[in-house]
Amino acid sequence: MAGRIDESQLGEYSWNMKPAQRKVFEEVLRLPLEARAALVGHLLDSLDDAVDEDAESAWSKEIARRIDDLDRGKVKTVPWSVARRQILGRSGGRAKR
Repeated sequence: MAGRIDESQLGEYSWNMKPAQRKVFEEVLRLPLEARAALVGHLLDSLDDAVDEDAESAWSKEIARRIDDLDRGKVKTVPWSVARRQILGRSGGRAKR
């Protein structure tokens, strides 16, 4: 694994972690972006073991609509860093949970 993690990368999410959790978190931050994204997807999938077919169908339609809007140029994308700043700015600097 490459070098130490810059404390600024840990953000507000690590302050209340147990040492073992923090170690795993730091190791995950060392992974390439694509590997971290895949891991996040798997973790999110692991949180919900019951599938709501109506919700799945509704999300599939919403995703298709959003892709269509992107393809037609009806919406503009922004980088995550910009969106995150906007979200945190609206919530007084703290992510809502």
